[in-house]
Amino acid sequence: MKLVLLDRDGAINRDSSDFIKHADEFVPIAGSLEAMAALCQAGFRLRVCTNQSGIGRRLFDEAALSGIHDKLYRLASAAGAQIDGIHYCPHHPAANCDCRKPLPGLIDAALRDAGCRPDEACVIGDSHRDLAAGWAAGCSALLVLTGNGQKTLKQLRTDESERLLCIQPDLAAAAQWLIARRDGA
Repeated sequence: MKLVLLDRDGAINRDSSDFIKHADEFVPIAGSLEAMAALCQAGFRLRVCTNQSGIGRRLFDEAALSGIHDKLYRLASAAGAQIDGIHYCPHHPAANCDCRKPLPGLIDAALRDAGCRPDEACVIGDSHRDLAAGWAAGCSALLVLTGNGQKTLKQLRTDESERLLCIQPDLAAAAQWLIARRDGA
């Protein structure tokens, strides 16, 4: 596996039912930035794939989202991680676009931009829509229990649970698991 496709809210940073509308509201989950650095140091490439319907809902604009993502890039870099790109869906859920997870548009774009095949990528997220988007694109998926992860775990059907690579408490544990798996431990 070469590429890790990360959900943002709930996997990397604390989620909010009121949306993350400004860089000041972007607060990384403890250990997430270090986990991203560990993945990079182990040879994985990182991209972020995130639904950002707050733009379509007119709760914030592209400039605010750019500020949030600049902060993510800066914090990740300071921790020793490199994010190769951030792919986001700005559309309102009613827009019926093909880039809003659980549809695979964001994942497909990330794979294309990274030059990777689906079997070379893993999606890590806390919501069912993250996992479903990964599966729809042909990727493997891993659930983290931060953010909406506990709720998602309760909603998974048996066949979906069996499709997961694994379930981990947070991104730090997920990174350790992926690194150990790649190293054959």
